[in-house]
Amino acid sequence: MPKASEIKRGHVVEINGSLYIANQVDVKSPSARGAATLYKIRFNQVPGGRKHEETFVGDDQVKDVQLERRKVSYLYKEDDLYTFMDLEDYSQYSINGTAIEAQQPFLMDGMEGITALLVDGNLITIELPGTVVMEVKETVPSMKAASATGRTKPAIITTGLELQVPEYIEAGEKVKVNTETGKFLSRA
Repeated sequence: MPKASEIKRGHVVEINGSLYIANQVDVKSPSARGAATLYKIRFNQVPGGRKHEETFVGDDQVKDVQLERRKVSYLYKEDDLYTFMDLEDYSQYSINGTAIEAQQPFLMDGMEGITALLVDGNLITIELPGTVVMEVKETVPSMKAASATGRTKPAIITTGLELQVPEYIEAGEKVKVNTETGKFLSRA
């Protein structure tokens, strides 16, 4: 069992019988002599996404979970089940859509670079790459002689995701999108 001081972002632990993935770790060193360093960790429950926050002293023991990370590609969606294929042994894993609700707008058929998090052979969640290249399906036409300021306009991506893009982006262009914030980064 690891100590609280060893927990990093992306680490999966068990708290009160539920699985949680560490999302953010804040370290606070009190100024009083002899005071212990505190680790305030924000977790997301997997599956489900419910938020949980807990503060530990550096020597507190946390129940570790044997987690397996596998590279997968997105295959298809059937009803509310999303199916992924392991890139090494071609086995398939399915997960309920509510467990990956935040990642759904970025999933495209055949998408690779996805990491599946498995506990006891069961898919509990996925990690997307930091950026993805997506095609703009529709957006309002750009204005000729637009100002030089960084004005934006709404655009809808092929997956249905709506985001703000610069005025010069046209329908049919490919753009890079940050998967954590859902914001436009650049042309692809």
